[in-house]
Amino acid sequence: MHRYRFSFLLLVVVATIASVSSRAQEVEDTIRIKTRVVFLDALVKDKKTNLPISNLTPENFEVLDDGKPRPISYFTREGQARKPLALIVVLDLREDGAGRFLKEKEILKTMENELAKLPPGDEVAIMAMNIGEDEQSVWLSEFSNERAKIAAALARVQKICEKPHEPLPEAIAQNQKSDETLANPKEVVTTETIKGRNGAVITRTTLRDGTVNVKRVNKKGDITVDMGDIYDLSAAVRDATRKAQTLRPNSQVSLVWVSDGIVPIFYEDRDATEEIIIRDNVIFNSLTVELRTLFKFLLPVGKPIAGWVGLSLYGSAKHLAQRSGGEAVKVGRVKDYGAGLSRIIGNLTARYSLGFTLAENETDDGRMHRLEVRVKAQDEKGKKRKLQVSSRQGYYMTLTRPNEVSVRAQ
Repeated sequence: MHRYRFSFLLLVVVATIASVSSRAQEVEDTIRIKTRVVFLDALVKDKKTNLPISNLTPENFEVLDDGKPRPISYFTREGQARKPLALIVVLDLREDGAGRFLKEKEILKTMENELAKLPPGDEVAIMAMNIGEDEQSVWLSEFSNERAKIAAALARVQKICEKPHEPLPEAIAQNQKSDETLANPKEVVTTETIKGRNGAVITRTTLRDGTVNVKRVNKKGDITVDMGDIYDLSAAVRDATRKAQTLRPNSQVSLVWVSDGIVPIFYEDRDATEEIIIRDNVIFNSLTVELRTLFKFLLPVGKPIAGWVGLSLYGSAKHLAQRSGGEAVKVGRVKDYGAGLSRIIGNLTARYSLGFTLAENETDDGRMHRLEVRVKAQDEKGKKRKLQVSSRQGYYMTLTRPNEVSVRAQ
């Protein structure tokens, strides 16, 4: 996986230079290469059939960086060498949300069947969150391609949903460790301040025991909304991204968020989460289950009120999917869960990998650069094909100088 500084080291084969003198001395030359490549994956589907198209060439693509064309210097497609996939499935187990469906054995089985079909080299890790009144979260499995481990992780979901108020063994162990080793578990470890374009300020405070407090103050400073101790979409994305960076740094990271779509999150916090996804080249996807009838009734009333205090209630997962080039799939029937996962995974492995090189004199300006991928292709009759293209919609330049590779030739 690429960090949010997109850098790639291109090693060039240097011809051997032999120098033979009467004294048989060796002459060594050092060639230094500096390269930075911005990578993005693009999914191209036929608008009529909604099926991925896999036979395009670099000539069919145009990549625009802030509206200006960039020469494509790197290109692969399905069937060619690609980075392994590090898939993270995040299950929102709220009792009145997706948890009421994810406790069904048949649904979990269909998901298990699809995850077991991951190609060799690709792996999945599973997280569960919003468990019980304390909104506990736990990693049910580490990255693995073994069906037995995936099955065991999903089997725990059913047990957790049946008894959501029972403390998780991991949480008990963590609390005991905190009591034994932490002199002050409520001590502030980090404070992140996020300032929105409208002047509002979000403060995310992480305590030593791992809890996170989120507070928003509007531009005038006269309205403060304190969410208190909360583990939300933003926290899950941060933790999942850090985990992938540490354990699978050379994989393409993709998240699958499974919930009913009710995601209380401040707009400024959502923008900061989007920046993390864009920087780290993470593809965000969602499986959205049916809302409860009561929520369907209350949502039109609650949206304007929540919007007044800067809070998004519904649609954030779809927004992040669109911005990162992922898929947002609605599921209802039992078979929809497997079909939705199959669609997401299939579209992840059917993508084109594109890259363009940054010049040495291009320096970081601290802002996101807008990306757009355009594709032109003809059908068998020579007519222009109607295509749908999904890709991440921006990138950030590396903050450091280009990586330097030294190649010694004798």
